[in-house]
Amino acid sequence: MREAPLTDIQTLRQRARQNIDQGAVTEGYHADRPTVLRLLNEALATELVCYLRYKRHYHVATGLKASIAAGEFLEHAQQELQHSDLLAERIMQLGGEPDFDPQHLTQRSHAEYVAGSSLKEMVIENLVAERIAIDSYREIVAYLGEADPTTRRLFEEILAQEEEHADDMADILADLK
Repeated sequence: MREAPLTDIQTLRQRARQNIDQGAVTEGYHADRPTVLRLLNEALATELVCYLRYKRHYHVATGLKASIAAGEFLEHAQQELQHSDLLAERIMQLGGEPDFDPQHLTQRSHAEYVAGSSLKEMVIENLVAERIAIDSYREIVAYLGEADPTTRRLFEEILAQEEEHADDMADILADLK
């Protein structure tokens, strides 16, 4: 394993005093910030669209097996909302602005908002959306690499939870067959 060279203390102190208006973004930040901010805002839109879809499904799920699915829909909705808060916080740390404009959400979201008319359709649409998030977040993690480890770790954490959501939806779908 190759060790990265360490900067001496005086240089670290001197650099920290430069461009202090950029907050957490220091000279050592090597990612393409406009691209990272775009990806974060796309992920924010994805999480908000997923939150809205899960929340709708929680309220409208009916049928004999709906109570188990509805419980998962509610839990996932809450987690998607938490993801959106984490993404918005990171956007702010990088000097961007989180875009919560409802008119922009479906345009930027990787996942679609499909209401679904039956419980089975709702589960399928949630599973499809989770699979989209998994693939897109996995690509973002690879893109970020070591250029922005903080954002990469954030996406890795969200990705792990999206994989759990997909497993939950796949299990419910199997029970509906």
